Amino acid sequence: MVAQPPTRETQTARGGPPLPLAQPVQGAQVVTRIALLLRLIGRNSAGTPLAEIVRDSGLTRPTVHRLLTSLAAEGLLDHDAVRHTWHYGPEVFVMGTVAAARYPIEELARPSLVRLAEETGESAFLSIRRGAETVCLLREEGSFPIRSFVLHEGVRFPLGIASAGLAILAYLPAAEVDTLLADTTDFSARWGDQHSPASIRANLERTRETGYAVNPGLILEGSWGMGAAIFDRSGRPGWALSLTGIEPRFKPERQRILGQLLLDEASRITQTLQRPPIA
Repeated sequence: MVAQPPTRETQTARGGPPLPLAQPVQGAQVVTRIALLLRLIGRNSAGTPLAEIVRDSGLTRPTVHRLLTSLAAEGLLDHDAVRHTWHYGPEVFVMGTVAAARYPIEELARPSLVRLAEETGESAFLSIRRGAETVCLLREEGSFPIRSFVLHEGVRFPLGIASAGLAILAYLPAAEVDTLLADTTDFSARWGDQHSPASIRANLERTRETGYAVNPGLILEGSWGMGAAIFDRSGRPGWALSLTGIEPRFKPERQRILGQLLLDEASRITQTLQRPPIA
């Protein structure tokens, strides 16, 4: 991963409010493990095989199977016996439906995604920050027939990977960025030298200069992306809009046009989120 979660001291550095990161609770190991498994399964809407869950969780196969079976018995997961994959179950759908009323960002962002997709022909996305990662929440397909499939609903990337994560990371306090970009062997091995802390920092500087982030095919060659951050009421970047497509569609002269469209829509959502609540 890009870094270990910030400590509470790091979270409050530079006067910023504590981050909404889960902290370990003694005696609650099983809860931590269940939360991890649910996140791993949510990465792929087409389902996740047991072997992949075991590999990415670091838990033993019997432990993973026991927890998954228990979650399925409670309706939180489903198991596809034909494809041998695990999926979110009906109870997760119910919980998400109930929780959605408290988090109206999707309702606010959908019109912006539609406008971006219609005006550019590219695929438009909304991602949210969750700890040291971004999670893609919404997608709106553009009219251009050739698409990039790096980004889809549920996929997670460390902050600093993909344009949405770059856009968010660029506007976090310096101490937070330092913690998130701690150099680790595992991170370099997984994402390559093009995502080294030095390379990410250089991209962050460019993002701060223009206001929008550009991912020039760093995850998958030929698949480009651009993103702009959305800020919450306290002025912290919590979400990002992004566009993805193939390299010929992201030439320098068009980047400026796409970047301004992203900034305009991100600003529109930010202004709505920052309005004082109606008494």
